[in-house]
Amino acid sequence: MTAMRKRLGMITPSSNSVLEPVTSAMLGGVDGITAHFSRFRVTEIALDAAALSQFDASAMLPAADLLADAKVGAIAWNGTSASWLGIGRDRSLGAAITERTGVPATTSTLACIDAARALGAKRVGLVSPYTDDVQRRIGDVWAEEGIAPHAERHLGLRDNFSFGEVKPATIAGMIRAVAAEGADAVVILCTNLDGAALAASLERELDIAVLDSVAVTLWRSLSLAGGDISALAQWGRIFQTSAVIK
Repeated sequence: MTAMRKRLGMITPSSNSVLEPVTSAMLGGVDGITAHFSRFRVTEIALDAAALSQFDASAMLPAADLLADAKVGAIAWNGTSASWLGIGRDRSLGAAITERTGVPATTSTLACIDAARALGAKRVGLVSPYTDDVQRRIGDVWAEEGIAPHAERHLGLRDNFSFGEVKPATIAGMIRAVAAEGADAVVILCTNLDGAALAASLERELDIAVLDSVAVTLWRSLSLAGGDISALAQWGRIFQTSAVIK
């Protein structure tokens, strides 16, 4: 009897041009796992009321409902908004998705925190495209989870589409900079930064864990769906550990 295909549902920001092709590329050589995407409107990342209101659960839950129609085995909010809105937002969102759909749920922020803990990281560096005030807020929110950033780099951008245009060489430079400051793991905190393909080579070069938000969301989602994460081992250290935080 053929094993049933693992289908993973991803709630996607409308202006994100990275996470869909990257997730699909990561799964391209893997049999029996597919990713499926449902969008809602997100165009900018900032701390004003209009920007924050984009991430209201009332906008995300209909996208989750549509993914559930495809009988996915897990649903992820593939975005990092709780890193500045507060981790409780994502925990509540995940609970609401599961209550509505019966499908286990996670988010990119929760997955990144889970991954850092699973790897035993003590000095986490944060790399993002965000503005000064958003990056400061992220540091505060992560510190409340017991993961105060050891070092950070950010690009000062606000327009979400522009994040997807950042060159991989720029992202690699930021990762090397926080590694040079003593980070033992680096989180690329944005699902619209094209960093997943950098992780394995930079891990070998720098001897640290590199946790890309898109890759780590896939790691956590696949685990929730009961899939074999080791099938993606070539994409970095996180796929070589099953120590998932429940």
